[in-house]
Amino acid sequence: MKTDFVIPCLLGMESLIAAELRELEAENVNAENGRVLFSGDEIILARVNICSRFAERVQILVGSFEARSFEELFQGTKNLEWEKWIGSLDAFPVKGYSINSELFSTRDCQAIIKKAVVERLKSKYKIEWFDETGPVHQIQFSIMKDKVSLLIDTSGMGLHKRGYRLDANEAPIKETLAAALCSLSHLRPYHKLYDPMCGSGTILIEGTLMAANIAPGIKRSFSAERFEQISRKVWAEERERARSLVREINDFEAFGYDIDPKAIEIARVNAERAGVADKIRFSVADVKNFKPQSEKGTLICNPPYGERLLDLSECEAIYKTMGGVFEQKHGWSYSIISPDEEFEKAFGRKADKRRKLYNGMIKCQLYMYFK
Repeated sequence: MKTDFVIPCLLGMESLIAAELRELEAENVNAENGRVLFSGDEIILARVNICSRFAERVQILVGSFEARSFEELFQGTKNLEWEKWIGSLDAFPVKGYSINSELFSTRDCQAIIKKAVVERLKSKYKIEWFDETGPVHQIQFSIMKDKVSLLIDTSGMGLHKRGYRLDANEAPIKETLAAALCSLSHLRPYHKLYDPMCGSGTILIEGTLMAANIAPGIKRSFSAERFEQISRKVWAEERERARSLVREINDFEAFGYDIDPKAIEIARVNAERAGVADKIRFSVADVKNFKPQSEKGTLICNPPYGERLLDLSECEAIYKTMGGVFEQKHGWSYSIISPDEEFEKAFGRKADKRRKLYNGMIKCQLYMYFK
């Protein structure tokens, strides 16, 4: 059954997700601000959930329409084919948001949509009451400039929750963003990866998973695994497909350092859970003493900054130190994410390339040095 899907994502990640979806054989891929649309069958639904490194979640696009009144919202919702996905016993809670629209009360919109879905399902199943004791089909609505999009979530927990990071240090980077940094840094299976301020190890773990082509969602479950419309065989076959694509990375090594011994211990445990501990070496060290363990390297880091941990003067001191120890030489690339527009001045040289990204709600730049 061909279905339209939506992937919400961090701003700046749209093109990465679009390229990834095409590699996963999704159809009609179309990137918009903060989301990517595509279509496919239940196989693609399972594959994207299991394999996507950058997506926040996978949602079924049930329908879209314009609504400037509660009556238009009710009728538009009721006209959609909810019975395709929601059974007579399934739970279907509703949540969402409204921005720059005539219908601005989220709570009222939530109630109207719920009522409309109930009325639609009443007419289809010929019952008056829904116990909602079955699998959860989370309905998500977004109303932007009076355009309503109604979706059903298939992921459950956000896809950034791979399952390995039960512990984290203060202000950890999101797994999806860490994977994006590795992709944008052109990390390869034969590289030596470094993070001199590794915290809970997320960049190193995501980089190793990417190098070995290990699907990030292969060990976790998804809410759509309980949807009666999707055979369990599909999920089993897609997990087996993902396992078959794992590659040996005999030449790959990763090195993680942090000044905090507790952070290093957390990182080691996380790497063990992710199944990549044998490829990552962790040590307690200050960035000012950074010494490469190889002739060539790909260095990626997310240093502390004002919005997260330190004041501006402390951040600039760290950036200056980094500029001194990250030598400009052949075979090395450095990617550093920061919200500080004055980063290059403190670091001591202009980046060869900059890329705008968001770390949560914080607007950042990825400063890339490779020449």
